[in-house]
Amino acid sequence: MKVTLVRSLIGVKGDHRATVRALGLRKTGDSRELRDTPDLRGMVNKVAYLLRVESEGRGA
Repeated sequence: MKVTLVRSLIGVKGDHRATVRALGLRKTGDSRELRDTPDLRGMVNKVAYLLRVESEGRGA
């Protein structure tokens, strides 16, 4: 899945800021390709209001 930071971290709770950093995102507009695991899905759900998530569809 591809995650992109779309909102600033200014004024965001410290644990949410740490979660975004753990996902590898630093500045607004940064994107990362991440494996879709339950652990990462939980992290993304915690800070979903800061991110845009694009799932990689696997279809025929």
